[in-house]
This record gives sequence, structure tokens and C-alpha cells, in this order.
Amino acid sequence: MEKNIILAGVGGQGILSIAFVIDNAALDAGYHFKQAEVHGMAQRGGAVQSHLRYGDAAIHSDIIPVGRADMVLSVEPLEVLRYWHYLQPDGWVVTSVTPYVNIPDYPEHEELLTRLAGFANIVMVDTAQLARAAGNLKAQNMAAVGAASPLLDFAEERLQAFVELLFARKGEKIVAVNQRAFRYGRAAGLFFRGLVDAGMSRLAAIRLGAKLDPETCDPALAAAWAEAIGNDERKLAAVLAEKDMVAADRAAAYA
Repeated sequence: MEKNIILAGVGGQGILSIAFVIDNAALDAGYHFKQAEVHGMAQRGGAVQSHLRYGDAAIHSDIIPVGRADMVLSVEPLEVLRYWHYLQPDGWVVTSVTPYVNIPDYPEHEELLTRLAGFANIVMVDTAQLARAAGNLKAQNMAAVGAASPLLDFAEERLQAFVELLFARKGEKIVAVNQRAFRYGRAAGLFFRGLVDAGMSRLAAIRLGAKLDPETCDPALAAAWAEAIGNDERKLAAVLAEKDMVAADRAAAYA
């Protein structure tokens, strides 16, 4: 087994923190791993990326060949387009849909989301919404790791242990915020995948997922939501217009 992951984002989004959690989970699980240096970040807001590899046999290079990545994990949606060509045919994209507008010709958000929705295998989550709900906007990177976690090779508890270790010196409150962001990201990613697997379009799925309270978003109910709303724009608009949508089990109201 070998897993090759491109980590992407912009300076200040915590790519090193993502690498810390996954690297240590791999080491704790007995895997070999290598991680390339984080490249970029010459200034805050500049594009950054790193290659991360782990597996059950020796890994001789820290660089992932083009076409061999199992995942592009990005905390910024536009950055996916820099690295998608590294993916193997059945590889996954896991990305935030929260833009970091750091260039004058940054594309329109809907245009960017439409392009991302065209990838064969993709998980899209609103990391800003999740991190705010968790208690700190800076926790977007942990929300992204959470969204990717079902596609990794470690139990949730093992990853959460290294989220705790990473932030332990900053105190219990910061640990709790980041673990909560991880948990929200995991649920949001599974909910998104459940909606899409049940037939909802990816664009409708991200709009619905971003509406629900992360604390009550239950991936087990994704199929019920997809069945109730499907791709009916009127029903989706009714949900999006509703205030204080706090429970993910209200799909029956729209059936």
C-alpha cells in the first residue's frame, strides 16, 4: 500500500499543520513516510504546496510523480487547478470552497465551483463556515483534514490524537476548537459524498451542506435529503432561504 498526497493552499493557511497530523498518524500506524519541504510561501498569501507520501514499504523519494497522486488536499479552491494533473485517474480532490482572493484576476466563485464540480472524484466543504462554527476561523486547515480523513488509512481517533498533540501547548480551548473543526469537516465531507452518491448535483450538495449547522449535520441522513430535494431548485431555494437551519433531519419537510 502507498498513498501519495499533494497538500496545497496559500501562505498562512497551515499546510505544515496538516502535514504534522497526517505524518504522525502514519508513523504511529507503523507506516514509512516522506514529506517534501513546503514550497512557496515567500510571502503570506502566496501559493504553497508540499508532497506527502506514506506506505507499508520503503519510500525512496519525497516527490510524487505527475499522474501518481491519490489525493490533492487543498485549503484553497483555486489551488486545486495548479496540481490536478498530479492525480492518477481514480484520484480524489478534497478542497475547501472558501476562496482566498490573492490575485487581481481571481475567477468568479460560481465559475470556479462549476469547474471543480467537474472532477470525477471530489469532496467540497465550506471550511470557513465549519471553522467559524468550531470557534476560530484559523481552524480551516483542520476542517480540511477532517473532510479528507475518510479517504486516509487511519482511524478518526488516531488523527484526532495528533490534532491534540499539535495544539497542546496552546491550551485546552485551542485544542478543543481544532478537534471540533476536524469533526465538523469529517461530517461535512461525508454528508457531501452521501448527497452526491444519492443523485444530488455537486453544486447543490455544497450549497445545502453549507446551510446546515455543522453540529447537527448527520451524514447518515444525506440520502434522505437528496431524495427529498434532489436537484429541484425551488425546494433547494426554500431550504437556503430558511433561517436557523439547525437540524439535518428535516428533509421530510421538503419531501
